[in-house]
Amino acid sequence: MTLLILGLLFLFGVIADLLAIHIGLPRVTLLVIAGLLVGPVGINLIPADMVSTWFPVLTDCALSMVGFLLGHQLSPTAFKKRGKKVIALATSKVLASAILVLFALVLLGYPLALALMLAGISTATAPAATFDVVRESGATGSFVETLLDIVAVDDALGLIAFALLLAAALGLSGEGGAASILVDGLSEVGGSLLVGAGLGVPMAFLSVRFGAEPRAAELIQAMAFGFVFVCAGASIMLDLSPILASIAMGSTVTSIARSQRRPFNAVERVEWPFIILFFMLAGASLDVHALESVGVLVLLYVVARAAGSWLGIYAAAGVLSLDHLTRNWMGLALMPQAGVALGMALMAAQTMPQFADAILTTVLASTVLLELGSPILTRLVVRRATQKF
Repeated sequence: MTLLILGLLFLFGVIADLLAIHIGLPRVTLLVIAGLLVGPVGINLIPADMVSTWFPVLTDCALSMVGFLLGHQLSPTAFKKRGKKVIALATSKVLASAILVLFALVLLGYPLALALMLAGISTATAPAATFDVVRESGATGSFVETLLDIVAVDDALGLIAFALLLAAALGLSGEGGAASILVDGLSEVGGSLLVGAGLGVPMAFLSVRFGAEPRAAELIQAMAFGFVFVCAGASIMLDLSPILASIAMGSTVTSIARSQRRPFNAVERVEWPFIILFFMLAGASLDVHALESVGVLVLLYVVARAAGSWLGIYAAAGVLSLDHLTRNWMGLALMPQAGVALGMALMAAQTMPQFADAILTTVLASTVLLELGSPILTRLVVRRATQKF
């Protein structure tokens, strides 16, 4: 039965891909819609136990591959060229998102501890959706490069902000452990970068070495997936971030073996089936009935987060005197939210179980809603910025 379901999901992915060409919607949005239709709230083709079992694994697989490909953007040359601008924009976006979500929830009477945790979670962006929309559009140029750089950097900054706010929530609740949470959060970022960089060094040298072999393509493909999954697995085992470690690994590979693009090409060729399953299971995981208790909270969270992302980019771009495209449009392209936010939500729910239902339902529902609509907005922005209408 499992193989039959997987086969059907891949075929649904093909249909979504073809429909995207003809009706103008991003394929990731169509995949989420398909997931809703075939999931437990639809025709129940995907049983709830399969969703709960497969979704975490596929999330780690998909995000690790996307992280590795994003790491290719962060070469020394690129970072030297755009590094200060990217860090300033990402930092401002993270801070503004957290502040607006925090104040909006507190002003409407939600518990401060809950507001702090959701504010921390709001800082995360969905690298998979953003990366796929950019790749699907075929857009290139400075705006797109800066967008992908921000997506790669802001998850690291978001994890730091999340650790700080979760520690504050614990401190306010009087449960203790705030200092430990903060140390754990900072250690997660540093440890993830170290693991990724450590694995990136041998991967870079093997990429160059295998490039001279008669069966270079097969060797490099197997090697690339071996390192990506080892990086993800080691990160999970050590309670680190798979996507941050993968970004660091990709950046290390492109820094050492600058002329060697084969590992990235190998991952790109096989990545899409994992993305299909990831987004369809994201759609299937939504419990529509649970929205009755947190509907207002979800709406408030989504609106405040969107306003914060836009205002943060707008303010930083104004201070840096950047072009009007970056100032007015970049923030709108950073609305997607998915796997990283779900990971934060699980950690927050485990740390403060009294808010577990509210946190998980809010983040999961907002993630599905954002994955339905925000890729459309991201593609419109990318086309506007690159004049591809």
